[in-house]
Amino acid sequence: MSDTAGATTAPAAGDRPELKRVMGPGLLLLFVVGDILGTGVYALTGKVAGQVGGAVWLPFLCAFIVAMLTATSYLELVTKYPKAGGAAVYTHKAFGIHFLTFLLTFAVMCSGLTSASTASKSFAANFFTAVGIGKGHGSVLLITALAFMTLIAVVNLRGVGESVKANVVMTIVELTGLLIVIGVGAWALISGDGDTSRLTQFNVPDGESPFGAVTAATALAFFAMVGFEDSVNMAEETKDPVKIFPKMMLLGLSITGVIYVAVAISAIALVPPDKLSEGDAPLLEVIKAGAPGFPLEIFAWITMFAVANSALINMLMASRLLYGMSHEKVLPGPLGRVLHKRRTPYVAIFFTTALAFVLIGYADLTALGGTTAFLLLCVFAIVNVAVLVLRRDKVEHKHFHAPTALPVIGSVLCVYLASPLSGRASADYKIAGYLMVVGVALWALTWALNKYVFKRKADFDPSHLDQSGPVN
Repeated sequence: MSDTAGATTAPAAGDRPELKRVMGPGLLLLFVVGDILGTGVYALTGKVAGQVGGAVWLPFLCAFIVAMLTATSYLELVTKYPKAGGAAVYTHKAFGIHFLTFLLTFAVMCSGLTSASTASKSFAANFFTAVGIGKGHGSVLLITALAFMTLIAVVNLRGVGESVKANVVMTIVELTGLLIVIGVGAWALISGDGDTSRLTQFNVPDGESPFGAVTAATALAFFAMVGFEDSVNMAEETKDPVKIFPKMMLLGLSITGVIYVAVAISAIALVPPDKLSEGDAPLLEVIKAGAPGFPLEIFAWITMFAVANSALINMLMASRLLYGMSHEKVLPGPLGRVLHKRRTPYVAIFFTTALAFVLIGYADLTALGGTTAFLLLCVFAIVNVAVLVLRRDKVEHKHFHAPTALPVIGSVLCVYLASPLSGRASADYKIAGYLMVVGVALWALTWALNKYVFKRKADFDPSHLDQSGPVN
């Protein structure tokens, strides 16, 4: 995700300036890959293995297929409406129901919080290895995760302006770590040290089928695939979005899908699933098993860099969405207050950080990652329906057209993976439910104040928001 703002030129036909179109195919591809890579595969590979066993690569493959189906819906929408937007804008355009638009926007914000909290726990798990003092345990890990989130809040308060070039650097670092894992796994397999027989083994709990184990693991692994949808926010800064978006988004998804499956194969070939699922730093165990001489501290720093980037970006997104919804008068006005000098939304930052603190203390890594996936699967299901509804809205220019079957299948699969039928843990629903209750309560309070105190009506327009979405 990026807060990139290109240089402004003459005002567009509307009342806002145009953004400078600086992104060609190469930069857009790196942006897509960089947004998908991150906390998901670094932190949750072991948890997925704990649910499905040695066939840990299969849930990542299934998650890739669902993401690819949904990506075609986003591609039709972004090429049809090549403006900076996102799920909330498309939903509002399709259905025109302000409360539904608010719920979806708040769900995106909450997914950013749960994703950042997942990253914080992963950061803490790798921190002690990175500094060379072994492993932290229990309350020490919790304190480290909270301290890290506090640091993120401080950086957020100071204000961060990211650039596409910075995104390229961060993508290269994240990719390097995963390529190291793949390389270590490949070398071990060539040397005869890996155990490929695990790749077809399923650890299925009593009374559950392999299909149920795979779908439950896919419901969690989907967290690793999120981020591709955020690239639609770069439409106004892409040189020819209608032409290059389809190729680059689908290519970027394919690249990350191949990397994730290769990482999963390397991991399970070197480390048994029961051991891989222990702790919150599974890829460190892979390096330790496959390359004992490799300095673990270096890999731990790479992991920390990857998840720290994800946490910062998601907390930036969450606070800016709250700030935007406050200014749209659908959330309390104080959330829109900014620091005089820094011009950062300090109340929204404090509020989102407080919620992140609760999440870090209340939920484990699996529940946080699962909740992120659940919230975004709900968002993607709505987008897959919205693309079909918006086919009645014709535009003059040519654009990508997804075969009708793809968004239909995509919406069905998203609903299935979000439902209890997939074997999704109840903790995911509890956490998401608590977060959405907070949002609805704030919305109801603001609605009552608008109606009875301020005598005004909110007209929620999501196109006025920063529609940057969550990354994993």
